[in-house]
Amino acid sequence: MSHQHNSLITAQPLLLPFRGTQALVVQAVLLASAVVLPIIAHLLHAPVRMLLPMHWPVMLAGMVYGWRSGAITGALAPLLSFLLSGYPLPNILPSMTAELFVYGFVSGLLRQRYIINSFISITASIIAGRIVFVLLVLISHRAAIGEIEYFSAALLPGIIPACLQIVTLPFVAQWIIKRKYSKDNTE
Repeated sequence: MSHQHNSLITAQPLLLPFRGTQALVVQAVLLASAVVLPIIAHLLHAPVRMLLPMHWPVMLAGMVYGWRSGAITGALAPLLSFLLSGYPLPNILPSMTAELFVYGFVSGLLRQRYIINSFISITASIIAGRIVFVLLVLISHRAAIGEIEYFSAALLPGIIPACLQIVTLPFVAQWIIKRKYSKDNTE
């Protein structure tokens, strides 16, 4: 009985603080992961559109540190990756930057401001990000082939990783938060 009472009193926070040395270090690691993972995938000729290696750390930043971290990570990752590796290609860089910004912003905002369920937050961020991506590609006419063919090639391979993100990222975010919170309480 007292164990339940104690767990209620020491309930872990929904997110970790955005500021602080340790928070900034972890956020820098998430940003670096969002940059390095796609570079590694491209070097290994892995199916990047099927893995979405940049997307995972961006949404995770939003889920763990809130909308500011998610938005910053999402806005910077494609640009830094492009500067280091040439990917994403220049014709898709603006659309992908906006898409990833939306992923990080929405996933973090829904958790931080509206305290929405993690699974719904990730799902909503994926849908919103994909809508922004598609609209920007259509508006800018950046698709080198027909729109239908382009969207089939660009979006369909990402359905399986998007489902995996919805299922796994809430647990990873919760694990990071729980780990940090329990570490702080033992010190």
